[in-house]
Amino acid sequence: MNKVDVSNELTHLVNGTNTYHNLSVPQLVEKVLERKEGVLTASGAVRATTGKYTGRSPKDKFIVEEASIKDKIDWGTVNQPISEEVFEKLYVKVIEHLKKKNEIFVFKGFAGADVRYRLPIQVVNEFAWHNLFAHQLFIRPETDNDLENYDTKEAFTIVSAPTFKADPSVDGTNSEAFIMLSFEKRIVLIGGTEYAGEMKKSIFSVMNFLLPENNILSMHCSANVGQEGDVALFFGLSGTGKTTLSADPKRRLIGDDEHGWSNSGVFNIEGGCYAKCIGLSREKEPQIFDAIRFGSVLENVVLDDESRVPDYDNAFFTENTRAAYPIEAIDNIVKPSLAGHPNTIIFLTADAFGVLPPISKLTKEQAMYHFLSGYTSKLAGTERGITSPQTTFSTCFGSPFLPLQATRYAEMLGQKIDEHNVQVFLVNTGWTGGEYGVGSRMKLSYTRAMVQAALEGELENVETIQDNVFGLHIPLQVPGVPDEVLQPVKTWDNEDAYYKKAKELAEAFKDNFKKFSNVSEAIVKQGGPIV
Repeated sequence: MNKVDVSNELTHLVNGTNTYHNLSVPQLVEKVLERKEGVLTASGAVRATTGKYTGRSPKDKFIVEEASIKDKIDWGTVNQPISEEVFEKLYVKVIEHLKKKNEIFVFKGFAGADVRYRLPIQVVNEFAWHNLFAHQLFIRPETDNDLENYDTKEAFTIVSAPTFKADPSVDGTNSEAFIMLSFEKRIVLIGGTEYAGEMKKSIFSVMNFLLPENNILSMHCSANVGQEGDVALFFGLSGTGKTTLSADPKRRLIGDDEHGWSNSGVFNIEGGCYAKCIGLSREKEPQIFDAIRFGSVLENVVLDDESRVPDYDNAFFTENTRAAYPIEAIDNIVKPSLAGHPNTIIFLTADAFGVLPPISKLTKEQAMYHFLSGYTSKLAGTERGITSPQTTFSTCFGSPFLPLQATRYAEMLGQKIDEHNVQVFLVNTGWTGGEYGVGSRMKLSYTRAMVQAALEGELENVETIQDNVFGLHIPLQVPGVPDEVLQPVKTWDNEDAYYKKAKELAEAFKDNFKKFSNVSEAIVKQGGPIV
């Protein structure tokens, strides 16, 4: 089967008599309830469950090995190759599967809030609630003119068929589930999994390929803007406080997860938010809590049988409970979701070893080193068999979604830091006074004070001392934070124990960094630990 055949198959499906195009939120909610795909919660949100797949399935994700992109992809365990033949045979099966359905749902919209760089996307769904998810997570057309100018040939199409189960022995997959990305055919093929997040992250993977090709840095981060127009980026893995710290009542949200940085500034890739909601409360995260209303989608959240009130503390289905809602559900936002060049970048880590400074200023080389490292730690007790903190490294704070060599993204970041004189800080929201189980978690009030000082430029010319293990530059004073908290060695009772743990983490950094064979010597020597 050639490219034209694939295109025609899709056209026939999308234009079928059983297909609904760009239904409104109320229409989609009605369909979800009519088809018994989900239920209404007390706040008016739709709750759906996803069966056995309650998170992403990285071992089932593939990129089609095509001539035009073959030499550009960073092939490996993250970007697994699949042949064009395997993709096309499975694609035909999925299309035939969907043709037999009574109803198919199509959403046409965009990825990228900056109209100069936005990508037309088309989402073809077997489930109405998946189409509602796509409607809320991607950028919605605001006028008829938006769709009149929609270029179908340029669009990337997601074809999602959760009830189609692959046969690995016949279809060449690793399991019944599959997520396959074809850059030449501009198709994402998803089957065997009901987890809606696969759609969101597939388009992010697409943008992580396309944007750098156009000299735009794609980033897995949140972004906000202050009253003076100053822009801040927050990078951090799960549990580091990215959502909490970027949701600032004094600053407007640009976006909470995916951004591009062009020659004009920063723009949100998405039109919505996909927030973890385990343990959610109005007291801790009022913006997210109040955003979950009519039109929002709750994934795998336990409800009270009678009242339909969500129990956000209940992890019966999974710890990875999620809420999807349009960014307009947040009051304090930038609309459209774009702003100027960043003034400040914050890398967040939750160091359970208790040895990284609570805040440190980074040189450009250190920024690139820590961006490539993407460090945080798993805590003892979170997984069976873990009795002490475990180091976790996720390249560029988003390794599962990077099709290109990691150094490509780091080099672009370094260039932009230089070009725009960006201040970069590493903020440790983890432990102080000892490792997990001995010390205590850094007070949120201290972390907020440090972040605020960084954002307001109060640390630009402050006196610093260099950490003698990691080489980081530690401010000697930060308003609202006791001086002794700033230098981790001073918070430990036993100095020898501190240095033992610090050197242990430093070695982990260096071991992890060995995988970057094409990094400049300056980053290796000037960016990482100095012991």
